[in-house]
Amino acid sequence: MASSPPETRARKKEAIQTKLFVGNLSFDTTSDQLRDLFAGAGEVGSVTVPTDRDTGRPRRFAFVELSTAEEATAATEKLNGFELDGRALRVNEATERPAGGPSFRPRAFGSAPPSFRPRPKGSRRNLRARKRGF
Repeated sequence: MASSPPETRARKKEAIQTKLFVGNLSFDTTSDQLRDLFAGAGEVGSVTVPTDRDTGRPRRFAFVELSTAEEATAATEKLNGFELDGRALRVNEATERPAGGPSFRPRAFGSAPPSFRPRPKGSRRNLRARKRGF
């Protein structure tokens, strides 16, 4: 496994330091509103509002990237707890997702989860009697 060069790692760390997580958004909040709000703290590079795959609605959080780390810390201090669309925003530094792959484990073909395994036949009373040896 080849590691990335030091300048690439430094650039990646700088990009994370300038990227902010904005949580507790209203479903009605748009990326333009966020861009205008964060423009007061510095130069906004990009605003990303992820949408739900099934419904297509915004997912109540966003990522805002500012040009420098100083602007990002100033925006965090200024806008954390700021009320937008009737909701108090939660603004903090974005962190990278832990590398762990998908949250599910693929099962072998033919194996079933415990809830789908067949139960022993007979009533509970009959089952208890068989355990006792009557």
